[in-house]
Amino acid sequence: MKQIVECVPNFSDGRNRQTIDRLSAAIESVSQSYVLGTHVDKDHNRSVITLVSTPENVASAAVRAVATAATLIDLRGHTGEHPRIGATDVLPFVPVRGVTMDQCVDLAHAAGEQIARDLEIPVYFYERAALRPERTRLEHVRQRGFEDLKSSISVDPARAPDLGPRRLHENAGAIAIGARPFLIAFNVNLRTSDIAVARLIARALRERDGGLPFVKALGFELQSRGLVQVSMNLIDFQRTGLAEVFAVVRQKAASMQVEIAGAEIVGLVPEAAFDSGAAYVPFLENFSEDLILENCLNKRIRGS
Repeated sequence: MKQIVECVPNFSDGRNRQTIDRLSAAIESVSQSYVLGTHVDKDHNRSVITLVSTPENVASAAVRAVATAATLIDLRGHTGEHPRIGATDVLPFVPVRGVTMDQCVDLAHAAGEQIARDLEIPVYFYERAALRPERTRLEHVRQRGFEDLKSSISVDPARAPDLGPRRLHENAGAIAIGARPFLIAFNVNLRTSDIAVARLIARALRERDGGLPFVKALGFELQSRGLVQVSMNLIDFQRTGLAEVFAVVRQKAASMQVEIAGAEIVGLVPEAAFDSGAAYVPFLENFSEDLILENCLNKRIRGS
């Protein structure tokens, strides 16, 4: 595979392993399409699947997964910590090898056209694939989530989809489809049940609130563990990396007499973003050499 595109669909189900297995099977039913990793979180009630494929096949694999999710996931009864607008909430395309960002934008648009046409799911384009400048940032697309979008999509022109019907799919909601560079999703769990602590730290981290550049952050409760979590997206790891955000979380938590309970990387990270000697590594609950994208690529593709 001289040309490789990564796609990282986020599905609004983290509690039914059979659903995740069927989504993975749907992806791998497409030629030259491989699941490199799956991250499942029952508190968020969300799963992240990392797939790679060729430019010719990646959109087909992605659409097949979205169609499968639409038959298996019903947002009308969904509960979970993570904000969402769809059964497949986000569908980003990422250039890995021999592929340009412009090609990934074209792939995102092609996938969106098929999803809107064949599945009747309203589509919003974000990041590099955005058709409206105000939709570049994902949080501006998602806003207050499924319930709010359900009431506003048909009456508010600012909430009209880029493609598809001006109504939510009955059970699958809507979908945000994008093209972007590598993004690192990094969570740090705190040994407290006080959600205010996580939210204060998240606010200190967020770029939009004067924190670290290229960092998005939210605070969540992990009710099943009696902990809270600072959940971060590092949208340019070369400008702000894992070690830097971990140091800030650790320092802010210590100032409130709160210990770090653990950390996790959601999905995969490029080798250039990971330092095996960094302070966050001993706290990683899911540490494995398979967290590194290049390791997974070599193992999975060569073994197929």
